[in-house]
Amino acid sequence: MNHTVQTFFTPASTDHPLNYEMLKEEHEMATLGAPHNPAPPTSTMIHIRSETSMPDHVVWSLFNTLFMNSCCQGFIAFAYSVKSRDRKMVGDLTRAQAYTSTAKCLNIWALILGIVMTILLIIIPILILQAYQ
Repeated sequence: MNHTVQTFFTPASTDHPLNYEMLKEEHEMATLGAPHNPAPPTSTMIHIRSETSMPDHVVWSLFNTLFMNSCCQGFIAFAYSVKSRDRKMVGDLTRAQAYTSTAKCLNIWALILGIVMTILLIIIPILILQAYQ
């Protein structure tokens, strides 16, 4: 390989004459500074969406489906939760948000109705037993 080394500032004690190209580059560097690019620098923005910002309520729906499935609301909420997760994976965030809010509403109603039914199933037999005594 052919390696050439150019020095811009040569010491005065050298006996070699300076060539024209070296002097020209030295002068340009001194007057202009570093070479400039006429185009402005470009930048790239990468938007990374956070997946944790929108829950899909699958676990809550599964709990309501297995334990407090009053009027099949837990199962319907589970179906909407799965639809929400599918839409989120595809990238359709507006539809995913709609399915998520429907699943959340159904889960709330299933939980409330399940708790009320559980309380009634405990209180009604106690009241019946007290009435016969």
